[in-house]
Amino acid sequence: MVLVTGCQQPPGESVLQGRTMGTTYTIKFVNSKNLNEQGLKQDIDSLLEKVNKQMSTYDPESELSRFNQWKSTAPFPLSEATLTVMQEAKRLGQLSEGLLDVTVGPLVNLWGFGPAGRPENVPSVELIESTKARTGLDKLQLDAGYARKREAELYVDLSTIAKGYGVDVVANHLERQGIHNYLVEIGGEMRLKGIKSTAQPWRVAIEKPVSTERAVQQVISVGDNAVATSGDYRNYYEEDGIRYSHLIDPTTGYPIKHNLVSVTVVHPSSMTADGLATALNIMGAERGLAFAREQNLAVMFIIREKDGFSAYNTAEFDPYLQ
Repeated sequence: MVLVTGCQQPPGESVLQGRTMGTTYTIKFVNSKNLNEQGLKQDIDSLLEKVNKQMSTYDPESELSRFNQWKSTAPFPLSEATLTVMQEAKRLGQLSEGLLDVTVGPLVNLWGFGPAGRPENVPSVELIESTKARTGLDKLQLDAGYARKREAELYVDLSTIAKGYGVDVVANHLERQGIHNYLVEIGGEMRLKGIKSTAQPWRVAIEKPVSTERAVQQVISVGDNAVATSGDYRNYYEEDGIRYSHLIDPTTGYPIKHNLVSVTVVHPSSMTADGLATALNIMGAERGLAFAREQNLAVMFIIREKDGFSAYNTAEFDPYLQ
């Protein structure tokens, strides 16, 4: 999770807040054009509601839900926005050798992290394997104007990337309104540009990966970029002394089990940063760090050690440290 730093609002800086995608949003910007804030908020709420109507798995009438309910291998028409997010998810899935897999939704649901909630019992090996057989990015075909399932039961969940897309949608709208100094945050995913009204850079905090308090691990200033964090320290449950993360390894069908607890990615696109953070978190520390270096990505990893937490980052992340 990435947190907005600073509690007091300086003069000349506007704040818009609301709810979307099952979480909250905060937008801070320098309103040098004296735009109508209420009208701007209504526009933003409308844009985010549209994204939700396109990509939510919690809304049975959303475009994505209707695609998931389509038990056919025939082409299914989709909006340009939904196809854009699917295409980026598939690109990142291929780049990460299948570790970011937006078709893993049935496994996420099976383990109790979807709309149906936590199961009464841990899934059996047989059920995990049969569910896993219905997943895979190779079963999702994307073309101009439509998507096609190669497996009629295929289920797509864009929650690992759609929030980031929503951030980009809002940021792009601000740009069109002539606002070039802003911070947009949805559920911890951010995009920032320019400076605050005090002429200082925007500063955000990477949260310490503990579930008992809200504490700061590291303050960063990322310039004109997006920043996304993926962690398993809030969304999990325990049964019979075993901890089950909401992050599922598509190659095994099981929740991840390693000591990497938080990954923060800085990238120009919030959508891309969002997806990469999840993929890197599933990889684990050693593999994730090697991948990030190979791809020249700006990433910070927080690892659980015996005596606390240790942070490691790529060279590309160094300029953002405060």
